[in-house]
Amino acid sequence: MTPNRYFRFASRTPVLLATGTGVLVWLLLVFPSLPIGGDVLDIRAGYGFAEFQAAMEQYGAAGRRVYAWSSPTLDTIFPALYVTLFVGLLVRLRPSDGWTWLAWIPVFAGVWDLCENAQITAMLLMYPDVGPTQVAWASFFTYMKNVWIGPAYQLPTVALVLAALIRGWWRRRRDRATR
Repeated sequence: MTPNRYFRFASRTPVLLATGTGVLVWLLLVFPSLPIGGDVLDIRAGYGFAEFQAAMEQYGAAGRRVYAWSSPTLDTIFPALYVTLFVGLLVRLRPSDGWTWLAWIPVFAGVWDLCENAQITAMLLMYPDVGPTQVAWASFFTYMKNVWIGPAYQLPTVALVLAALIRGWWRRRRDRATR
């Protein structure tokens, strides 16, 4: 599938509804139900070696196994869902075709997220034989994802959704006034 076909596919109403529902299910049901024993590393703004070690101990062997399994499986499906959702919203709500480039940002974010997942999975499987350099690299991926890359597509999407809502409200108001 070419990028343009994927972008058009993602912007279809049934796809937006399905991926939006999928994202909510993952965030509200799937991830919280995983018996990891603590907060996952993925949601932090970054972490140091001592924080990593404390998290590994908090998870315990069973929690690390679940996390190591869920990161390359469930946390691979999740980026596919949110990337498709945000690509679809950005394409659907863009003011003109010249804004289509914005849809590439969540694609980049999804690839970055998968790289972060690979780093975290490797550390979970290698623990306790994980050094500070490996933790620093994984933390860098997490930091960039959560502090810079995420907002780079989330904020424009929120702005476009708000603009669409305001335009819709304004049209309804104008249409009522002309009747």
